[in-house]
Amino acid sequence: MQLTAKHQEYWSKNLAITGTLLSVWFVVTFVLPFFAKELSFKFFGWPFSFWLCAQGALVIYCLIIWYYARHMNNLDNQYGVAEGELE
Repeated sequence: MQLTAKHQEYWSKNLAITGTLLSVWFVVTFVLPFFAKELSFKFFGWPFSFWLCAQGALVIYCLIIWYYARHMNNLDNQYGVAEGELE
């Protein structure tokens, strides 16, 4: 089955936002903790690297989910593939 130009454009935008957000996830999950040991000052009695990894990452993950859902809803509406609202 051949995809129409509109389907290909929708899919490429979907892949672009997914790739971007996965890159953000990778940086937050693997790159920041690797360099976090250098953040050696105390923050509320704990090392700042602990707060960065334990609390900051969770906030970023929630923001990634929120942004992806909002962006995909807008993209679905733009391309006319949005699901109908429940009654």
